[in-house]
Amino acid sequence: MASDKVSEEYGSLVFTDADMRQRLPKPTYKELRRVIDEGKDINLNIANEVAHAMKEWALEKGATHFTHWFQPLTGITSEKHDSFINPNGDGTVLMAFSGKELVQGEPDASSFPSGGLRATFEARGYTVWDPMSPVFIKDEVLCIPTAFISYTGEALDKKTPLLRSEAAVEREAKRVLALFGKQPKRVFTTCGPEQEYFLIQEDDYKARPDLILTGRTLFGCEPAKGQELEEHYFGAIRPSVNAFMKEVDDELWKLGIPARTKHNEVAPCQHELAPIFEQGSVAIDNNLLTMEKLKLMATHYGLACLEHEKPFEYVNGSGKHDNWSLSADSENLLEPGDNPEDNLQFLVFLACLVAAVDEHADLLRAAVASAGNDHRLGANEAPPAIVSIFLGDALTPVVDALIKKEHAESHGRERVDLGVPALPNILRDNTDRNRTSPFAFTGNKFEFRMCGSQQNLSDCNVALNAAVAEQCERFCDYIAAHEDLDFMAAAMRFVRHTFRDHQRILFDGNGYSEDWEKEAEKRGLLNNKTTPDALPCLVEQKNIEFFEKFNVLSEAESRARYVAAAEQYSKLLNIEANTMVTMARNLYMPAISQYSGDLASSVATKAEIGVASKTEKDLVATLTQGLEDIRVAADELEEKNVAARSAEDVQKQDDAYRDDVVPAMAKLRAAVDGMEKICAKDYWPVPSYNDMLFYV
Repeated sequence: MASDKVSEEYGSLVFTDADMRQRLPKPTYKELRRVIDEGKDINLNIANEVAHAMKEWALEKGATHFTHWFQPLTGITSEKHDSFINPNGDGTVLMAFSGKELVQGEPDASSFPSGGLRATFEARGYTVWDPMSPVFIKDEVLCIPTAFISYTGEALDKKTPLLRSEAAVEREAKRVLALFGKQPKRVFTTCGPEQEYFLIQEDDYKARPDLILTGRTLFGCEPAKGQELEEHYFGAIRPSVNAFMKEVDDELWKLGIPARTKHNEVAPCQHELAPIFEQGSVAIDNNLLTMEKLKLMATHYGLACLEHEKPFEYVNGSGKHDNWSLSADSENLLEPGDNPEDNLQFLVFLACLVAAVDEHADLLRAAVASAGNDHRLGANEAPPAIVSIFLGDALTPVVDALIKKEHAESHGRERVDLGVPALPNILRDNTDRNRTSPFAFTGNKFEFRMCGSQQNLSDCNVALNAAVAEQCERFCDYIAAHEDLDFMAAAMRFVRHTFRDHQRILFDGNGYSEDWEKEAEKRGLLNNKTTPDALPCLVEQKNIEFFEKFNVLSEAESRARYVAAAEQYSKLLNIEANTMVTMARNLYMPAISQYSGDLASSVATKAEIGVASKTEKDLVATLTQGLEDIRVAADELEEKNVAARSAEDVQKQDDAYRDDVVPAMAKLRAAVDGMEKICAKDYWPVPSYNDMLFYV
């Protein structure tokens, strides 16, 4: 029988359920499963036995250290490595790992973003093992996924509120299902993050200070060719990229990450990797690992992986589609079935989701707000900044009929005859895809498409999970308040009224059009186009009370997250502004000066022998004026940046960056890019877009 390398290696670096069953005493294994499956507390004796088994397994895999792997408010992951060694006193060591070390760690919390929750001198913080996310080995280190909290118990990370929101939606969804006579053991969200990224030559990356310092090109004139030929999307994958993708697959599979789909994206040198769906918090952990591996593996092939939302102007940027659903044990609660109009349970959850998105569109928009994502949203390459829901051909007629109290009937799947005898007929899906929609139903899940490529999906899932939990609670309260009605009749009335009251959020048209923006305004939908517009809702009293009610975020935690996100926006733009001024003065101005000087010398030399050189003289004049324009724009940007940094609070600082610094950055870029168009290539100090986009 042929050897199956993938099956043999899949999950080999993960402490899987099979490893637990094999290595733990049966009572310990059963108790650990209760901890994982039912959220029971773990006692120290059980933790010690689990820690010993993990350590023995890790040593067999070559691990020498362990770390509590967590997700601070930076959005990326952090880790501190401790070795297993424990000196015996006789010059030898014992490899040891205790239950206490497994369950709790103590990193220094003073230097992570806290949004004001902790002062710099208040350094103590704790990491706490998340037993629902598998332990794994990375770079010979046993990695233990953990939550991260302050000394006083506030969440300092992305994971803790996510786990709280998952507990809230599970609790409330179980109440709904109980009304339908069902008692599932678990209700959980599922998530499938589609990760987009760019690959360029590593030498080009190292030659661009803007890419190194900010993750995107702050300068660069339009290339001769962009994505207009539409040839890169799903095109043949080049050998070097294919080799890179193969190694990424191999590494992810060893880590138990179900990487499934890989392909070229729309923009030149842009690609996508998509996994099979997993339980929500696990999928997000695995997406963060995937992002790390993409960057690392790229260097093995002389490439650099760019995960910024907008590394290049003039071509599409990168997003991360959050494919979200809700499951009860093995049942997908968003599976409409063959006749969704007769599937009352599905309609109830669909109505809850529609209401959730409508009532908390502000929080969903804030969850994807960032300096990088501001370049994408509403730019005809990503959904607009207006949150709306696309239901498609199968569900829209059902919802419309329910609102009108008419007979509801969905469009079933149709067989399509391709007109070629040798080709099999195919079944047309019951809904088309609408890539302009921020929140689209795609058959048995919703695809939230506003997320940025380098963002941690915890933020948007926290808002979505809590919002759905609230609507599930509302349904249960509605049924309790209408005990005089038959349950089926009361549930159908709830569905009908919910769709009617939240009809404004439903839109199946072109989200890119100006007409939709005008229509959305008439409907009263928010259009928070920038991060400073979007973030303040996080500290509105109604949203603070909403998160507190479902034990997702305390008021202090909500306010801290607003401050941390607002500070990150201004800090990133400060770095970009500083980088632009430095590059303008240290790279572009000297290069332009040298080129114009050499041209001037040529003009003078030709004049000495009586040769006219009008073209060169005009070019020298244009370069000289361009040099002055760059100097003036750089001085202006520096001045605006200093003023923005001195604003008295984070919101005013963000507003100043949006209103003053960003336009000044655009002005400096335009001046430099104009010179790139006429400067000789040999003089230009950095690789151009033409150099970077087409040679991988």
